[in-house]
Amino acid sequence: MLKQYLSQKLLQKLSPQQIQLMKLLQVPTLELEQRIKQEIEENPALEEGEDHDEDPIPTEEQAIAENEDEPESSNEEFDLSDYFQDDDTPDYKLSARNSGADEEDYESPITAGATFQESLRSQLDLRTVDDRTRLLGEHLIGNLDEDGYLRRGLDQIVNDLAFTANVMTDVPALEKVLKEVQALDPPGVAARDLRECLLLQLDRMGNTAQVITARAIVDKYFEAFSKKHYDRIMERLEIDEDALRDAIDVIVRLNPKPGNSARDAARPAQTIVPDFAVTAVNGVLELSLNGRNAPELRVSRQYRDMIKEYQRNKKDPAAKDALVFIKQKLDSAKWFIDAIKQRQNTLLVTMEAILEHQKEFFLTGDETKMRPMILKDIAEKIGMDISTVSRVVNSKYVQTDHGTYLLKFFFSESLTTDSGEEVSTREVKKILEEAILAEDKKNPLTDDELTALLRQKGYNIARRTVAKYREQLQMPVARLRKEL
Repeated sequence: MLKQYLSQKLLQKLSPQQIQLMKLLQVPTLELEQRIKQEIEENPALEEGEDHDEDPIPTEEQAIAENEDEPESSNEEFDLSDYFQDDDTPDYKLSARNSGADEEDYESPITAGATFQESLRSQLDLRTVDDRTRLLGEHLIGNLDEDGYLRRGLDQIVNDLAFTANVMTDVPALEKVLKEVQALDPPGVAARDLRECLLLQLDRMGNTAQVITARAIVDKYFEAFSKKHYDRIMERLEIDEDALRDAIDVIVRLNPKPGNSARDAARPAQTIVPDFAVTAVNGVLELSLNGRNAPELRVSRQYRDMIKEYQRNKKDPAAKDALVFIKQKLDSAKWFIDAIKQRQNTLLVTMEAILEHQKEFFLTGDETKMRPMILKDIAEKIGMDISTVSRVVNSKYVQTDHGTYLLKFFFSESLTTDSGEEVSTREVKKILEEAILAEDKKNPLTDDELTALLRQKGYNIARRTVAKYREQLQMPVARLRKEL
């Protein structure tokens, strides 16, 4: 049985303007510039530049009142048919050629470097090999990964050749072709593991005592070398510590990823544009927002004038449709300008709260002066939601007198010392990093010794926590930090 009844509900919904603001908050400076250019291209009512004209957009009542005061002839002077006619103008009337007939058009060529596989194939073409070897070699080159290694087994490649290219071969024949590919540059390419990669590079070096020892270490005692069991290597090879050190110097200069050589050289450098600048003047911190985050935008004066004209000709159906379109574009432009201004205000308010909380660090640059701080702390200070603060600090950078930092760098958990004081975990990590860097590399500090060292300084933390912090600092265990 159907029944009708009334009920009240309280729903929380985001308006389109709020959604637009949230999206603008999380984009960094460079992406904001692209977003503004995109909006200007899509919305002709939005323009760059400072708005000196503060005339509001007229309402319909104001336009009607103005229309009654004007003579009738003013409406006849504005013919909408000139703007809405759909005629196809020939292309030759819209084109212009300002050069003579004897002049040639010149287009600058676009250069692109050869890929890693293309470079290897061109080298293979220069070698004196038969067509079958070249065909198999190109297939092997196509199976190399981005590091230059051949990760797939030769038996699998034999099956691929049989099913995809209808080429019959076997593993021994493919092994001979692999030797041809491994002879290409850079040295170490087409190796099947790190050990083979290092051996291929050592084979191209001279037969000095250091290289011979290094080749023996990699060939026979690679596992012991990777685990830094130096005593065992010196005992087996019957060499002293100086000879082992010289051989290790040769090994560490080898390239473990030969395929990355060309790719890294062609990779563009990442540009960091700081969103904020903080400078200390006589002990006082001054905060400024990057000018790119505060562009001058305005609503088009031309579109303001157009809406007045269309409101006077509302009886024309075409003018009515145009009026709706222009209003949408003008409202969208106003919303976007307001969103940019709100973004600027939110960025400044959030950064001021971070600046106040981490004042000692911004003045000194000492990480041990950093206070524990989480998103909730800043959200409570500025009276905004945690998600808003998270969007603000996302991919944003601040330039200080001590370097450029990601805003997320200033957020860390708290840790209680023996005296009951709350300190930042980043402070503990900094002390841990300094202790590891200052240790004796012949006898590096173990995690137990690092734990005891921190406890002496008043940081009562467990050994597993020390190990976790050490891994976050990307520092290996004591055995792997050992040097001769």
